[in-house]
Amino acid sequence: MLKDITIGQFFPGESLLHRLDPRFKIIITCIFVVMLFIGDSVWGLVIGSVFTFGAIALSKIPNRLFVKSIKPIFPFLIFTAVLNLVFISDGDVLFKWRFIKVTEGGIETSVYMLVRIVLLIAGSSLLTYTTSPIALTDALEQLMSPLKKLKFPVHELSMMMTIALRFIPTLIEETDKIMSAQKARGAEIDSGSLRARVKNLIPILIPLFVSSFRRAEELATAMECRCYNGGDGRTRLRQLKSGGRDFAALAVTCAFMGAIIAVNLML
Repeated sequence: MLKDITIGQFFPGESLLHRLDPRFKIIITCIFVVMLFIGDSVWGLVIGSVFTFGAIALSKIPNRLFVKSIKPIFPFLIFTAVLNLVFISDGDVLFKWRFIKVTEGGIETSVYMLVRIVLLIAGSSLLTYTTSPIALTDALEQLMSPLKKLKFPVHELSMMMTIALRFIPTLIEETDKIMSAQKARGAEIDSGSLRARVKNLIPILIPLFVSSFRRAEELATAMECRCYNGGDGRTRLRQLKSGGRDFAALAVTCAFMGAIIAVNLML
């Protein structure tokens, strides 16, 4: 299950999405998130789905990777959908048994929630799938550069966010290795009562924390040996440049956003 988590991974390529300016990709992702949650009708979700699947097709990233990114959280999605189905009582009652009551509003809310979260994960994953950590750091720093006038540590925050995102796959791989080692020693991690499973996590969490602190110390030492001193006087090997395709992608995203707003007003 841990191997299915693809958050924070970067897959090099030459697709249109790979060649977009990372600053524009961050802005488009933010608009995309807003787009999904303001669409409160079937047509709004349809428009959001068209945008998401169109972006996935343009990225040329295998569909199995998006399925893998959704698979680990699928049980939580089903659990949340069942809660919405049972506890939301708007609309006509379709089924009732003792204290359990299923209504049209509950079904509608559950379906909307499932579709929104699936589209959100698939669409937002494209940002890290098609953008290298270095480019993402530079883009975040430039987008937040106006905050430098307020003495805000923009570069340090951008670097910290990107390093944290980059180390998610590493920590997942480390966790999987520790679990395999514990199972080889006879530990029963996936069996027993809930209390026993929680207790069995202790031999996994302690080595994971130790390994994480060791990696952080090694990274800090490596940055210090390379005379890293923050963003002051820092130069970049590759300068971010925007072009016509970046503005075209932003215009298309805004058009989809306008279409959802128009649908909401008409309905």
